Amino acid sequence: MTDPIRHTSTDDETKNKKRKRKRGKKPSEESEPRNPYQAQQNEEEEKGEGDDNSKEKKTKILKGKEEANEENKEDEAEGVEEENTRKKNVKRGGGSGIMSTDSFDSLNLSANTFKAIQELNFQYMTEIQARAIPSLLIGKDVLGAARTGSGKTLAFLIPAVELLYHIKFTPRNGTGVVVICPTRELAIQTYAVAKNLLKYHSHTVELVIGGAARRGEAERLVKGVNLLVATPGRLLDHLQNTKGFIYKNLKCLIIDEADRIMEANFEEEMKQIIKLLPKKRQTALFSATQTTKVTNEGLKQGYFIVPSEERFILLYSFLVATRSKKVMVFFSSCNSVKFHSDLLRYVNVDCFDIHGKQKQQKRTKTFFDFCKAEKGILLCTDVAARGLDIPAVDVIVQFDPPDDPKEYIHRVGRTARGEGGKGKAFLFLIPEEMQFIRYLTAEKVPVEEQQINKNKLKNVQSQLEKMVEGNYYLRQAAKEAYKSYLLAYNSHSMKDIFNVHRLDLQAVAASFCFCCPPKVNLNLNSSASKFRKKMRIGGSRNGFSESNPYGMQKGRDEIRQFVRH
Repeated sequence: MTDPIRHTSTDDETKNKKRKRKRGKKPSEESEPRNPYQAQQNEEEEKGEGDDNSKEKKTKILKGKEEANEENKEDEAEGVEEENTRKKNVKRGGGSGIMSTDSFDSLNLSANTFKAIQELNFQYMTEIQARAIPSLLIGKDVLGAARTGSGKTLAFLIPAVELLYHIKFTPRNGTGVVVICPTRELAIQTYAVAKNLLKYHSHTVELVIGGAARRGEAERLVKGVNLLVATPGRLLDHLQNTKGFIYKNLKCLIIDEADRIMEANFEEEMKQIIKLLPKKRQTALFSATQTTKVTNEGLKQGYFIVPSEERFILLYSFLVATRSKKVMVFFSSCNSVKFHSDLLRYVNVDCFDIHGKQKQQKRTKTFFDFCKAEKGILLCTDVAARGLDIPAVDVIVQFDPPDDPKEYIHRVGRTARGEGGKGKAFLFLIPEEMQFIRYLTAEKVPVEEQQINKNKLKNVQSQLEKMVEGNYYLRQAAKEAYKSYLLAYNSHSMKDIFNVHRLDLQAVAASFCFCCPPKVNLNLNSSASKFRKKMRIGGSRNGFSESNPYGMQKGRDEIRQFVRH
């Protein structure tokens, strides 16, 4: 510290001020944060220059030495404090909250596995990896839950590879690890990651999924597959029918997206699979969590309240405005995806499409083409909503609302993935569906209403109706999509909000580019007549009448039944 009562000349004071300014930021770096070690480095440079210059310059530098050292100490202390604060925030989930301070090097993995991880450019583990991997490595059963895009795939594949390595599993031992995924696309992606991790190991890895050539799969299973990635139906098929498939030595069963695997449509298959597999094994279940922060902080979420007849016009206008982005649009049925993808191509909006009615080869090609694309539009059903890691998706559009708020979370999880990821997600709702927001709020999903600028909507409704009317193929596709939309709407789990009998069918038809509702063969359950009677008594209007497009005559309501399409 300098002497507070030291007397100096005016010239000395001016020189001291200049030295202080020199020890501060450089003019070219004024906009940059100050490095806590920069002052010390500058001082050393000045000191070195002083050795080459006059004795007088040395004296001037030494005069300010104590003051500079004190400034450096303060800056260093601030820098250390900031760094400690940053580490604490990361460790307790600050920021985006998925990264930990634990490195993969701390796991003592085999050299071959560690080399593969380094080539994938991973140094530090995410929170789910730091918690799950050590437990799995010592043979414990694990139930892992973390938000979408948090690295769950590596969390179970790294221990699986290490298990095979340490017990010296070979192809003649058969299958040691089975990973079950709910969708083919997720299985394909998991298989690709497993191949990368096994790059320097001699263990075999294979993929068995519905839609692929079964004979080729069976031949490879008989030769010996150490790590098997599968969808439930095809796995059960091989367990029951492929002779020579050795699974009696199974050491670990991993179920990805376990909450979906355990849904009703997989329940029977899973019961049979579990019954056939060895009981003495390690088990790991992984899924997306529903916590107080179910979506990433970098995700901006909103919803549009739009009349039925304007839904497609809004979607079309939105997609035209975001041609330079990577966008995913979710629909409730395969037929809706097929129709809307064809319609958009007719109006010169190129797009990809994935749905359950496509052949597996086309689905796989489309999936990887969209992954590689820097920009583009993907229309899809919920087949793409679970677990898939599609790079750099900018916007998610839910054209048809999901069946429940939890499915909403999985859909929007395709964007803003990973540490610091950013993205936008928009939900389309008609006025009758407003109450769905209440359920999202209950699930702690923050959504804000977005205003629609009517001036920016494309005035193309009449042209679209003429085009659909004049094109037999498009008209048939629109008719099937319209029918599937109503069937999906009727089968919705939240019938207090999504009630098909409240729909204005004239407006719904307009959203599928019809000037009037088409005649389609739908079966209504008996509640339809009761609902219409109730609405007539109350004096309210709805979209049903004697001439409604269901084409049913009065008195036959009691035999009408809805079926899934």
